[in-house]
Amino acid sequence: MNTDRCRKVGSLMAIGQGIVTALAPGLSAKLTKKLVGKNFENADALEAKPAYRRQTRAFGIGLAAAGIAGYVIEHVAADTASDDTDE
Repeated sequence: MNTDRCRKVGSLMAIGQGIVTALAPGLSAKLTKKLVGKNFENADALEAKPAYRRQTRAFGIGLAAAGIAGYVIEHVAADTASDDTDE
């Protein structure tokens, strides 16, 4: 199993999820409401406050940044490893 490739794919998925969450925090709130509704009664009455949406947007930005950092780290590590083997 190529773990380097898996880490790169995981980083790309984190970037994608972070961007979607940052740009559309309302979708994340709807998904959370739907998931909570599976286990609790009257979840339909829940309403996301603006502060929750801001926090969700901030989480999305952080997740995208972490994904970018992870991808860059893996890319630099791969380049360093290929430079070591070329010599």
